[in-house]
Amino acid sequence: MRVLVTGGAGYIGSHTVRRLMKKGHEVVILDNLSRGHIESVSENVTFEKADLLDVNSLKYVFSKHKFDAIVHFAAFAYVGESVENPGLYYENNVVGSFNLIKTVNEYGVKKFVFSSTCSVYGNPERIPISEAQKPAPINPYAKTKLMIENILSDFDGSHGLKYTALRYFNAAGDSDDGSIGESHEPEPHLIPLVLFTALGKRNNIKIYGDDYETKDGTCLRDYIHVNDLADAHVLALEYLNDGNPSTAINIGTGDGYSVKEIIDAARAVTGKEIKSEITGRRAGDPAVLVADNSKAKKILGWKSEYGLKRIIETAWNWHKNQKY
Repeated sequence: MRVLVTGGAGYIGSHTVRRLMKKGHEVVILDNLSRGHIESVSENVTFEKADLLDVNSLKYVFSKHKFDAIVHFAAFAYVGESVENPGLYYENNVVGSFNLIKTVNEYGVKKFVFSSTCSVYGNPERIPISEAQKPAPINPYAKTKLMIENILSDFDGSHGLKYTALRYFNAAGDSDDGSIGESHEPEPHLIPLVLFTALGKRNNIKIYGDDYETKDGTCLRDYIHVNDLADAHVLALEYLNDGNPSTAINIGTGDGYSVKEIIDAARAVTGKEIKSEITGRRAGDPAVLVADNSKAKKILGWKSEYGLKRIIETAWNWHKNQKY
């Protein structure tokens, strides 16, 4: 298939592009490079610099290439920034995605894989989190993702646009060969911040609360390797290509690791001391976010291949070789 990957110069997008190409798909990347990295784009991939807010540039790309399917990553994804500047997120994420979906419909593309998030569940009622739980997002970023899912559902009902919305948990790790990796500015994610501390870029890593009702008092999260996520997108595309109905699917390992466990694992991998500091809880941090991934296993035939140690090893291999 010829697949358009929006946001293909970003962290998860660039890894997914490689997995798609490995499976024999022809890939075209669309990215405005506002937060993506041109160096993450493989030389043998067609790249189109365009912005989802510019409908004319979108139509130019669609008229130039005939796509069989879309994998849509392009979005802003900082929770804190979305709270401080919700208008930025509603415009970029929702309006941009709406422009894309309208253009997809206009050009007759009927398969759409959407990068959603487990954040749509908000503070979960039950752990592990299954797709049966009603979405109740608590920040603008998550609200934009759920809005896009709803738009896709409406276009499925009216125009037969089939989609899979992948609600994934904490993406982590980097490519096995160390050639592409996670690079955000500012960096919001725990594992890179822990490794920055190991590299001496930070004096310590802050632990936001150690009084949660968990095994060691710190928050538990479901960390999933970026290549496992990428594989899920490829499988979701194949699922749609087989004529299956639209659906939302959780992508996570089903295992929860605490903040302290992540720091200890990073100490073991890096051989560094990695100082930590306990500070107050952050508002809106649930104690535990762990996926029920039974639907992904059943519907997609997906399973995670990377454990926590390998996640941190690949991340360390990437970060220690960067020029910070």
